[in-house]
Amino acid sequence: MQRQKLLSLEELLQNAKRIAVMDNVENPTNVGAIMRSAAAMNMDGVILTNGCADPLYRRASRVSMGTVFQIKWTIVHTGLYEKLHDYQFKIAGLALKDDAIDIRNKQLNQEEKLAVVLGNEGDGLSDESLQAMDYKVIIPMHHGVDSLNVAGASAVAFYQLAHHE
Repeated sequence: MQRQKLLSLEELLQNAKRIAVMDNVENPTNVGAIMRSAAAMNMDGVILTNGCADPLYRRASRVSMGTVFQIKWTIVHTGLYEKLHDYQFKIAGLALKDDAIDIRNKQLNQEEKLAVVLGNEGDGLSDESLQAMDYKVIIPMHHGVDSLNVAGASAVAFYQLAHHE
C-alpha cells in the first residue's frame, strides 16, 4: 500500500466552509478521534500542522474508525493562518483565555467560512497561533472542570460550529 499524494491546501479549501485545524496535536489517539469527530460533524476537511501525529499511524487510523480515509485532509508546514485569511476564512481557536467568547456566540455560526483550531494537548495554542485568531473560543464548563481533552473538545466544537443543513 502506498500513501496517496497529499491534497494541496488550495484543493482542500476549494468550496469549503468549515475546516478543522489541528495545531501540534501530538497524540495519535487524539488525532484519530478528532478526524472521526470532524467527519461525523460534517466538517469539510482537516488541516494538520507538521507538529501533529501522522493520521495514517496505525493507532490514529484505527481510532478514527477509518474516517481518516474518508474526510479530506492535508498537512501544512508554514504560513497556515495567513493562507486561511487569504481564502477569507475567519479563524476560531479554542483557548482558555479571559478574552475568549462562549462557543454558543451566534456570530461564530454566522461566519460564511470558519476554521476551528485545536491546540496541543499540554500547552494549547501557542502565543504565535493565538495572535492569528479572529476569535478565541471557550466551551463553558461546570463543577470546577477547567477543560476537556482536545478530542472531546473537538466533538463539542464541531457539533456547535459545523454545517447544520
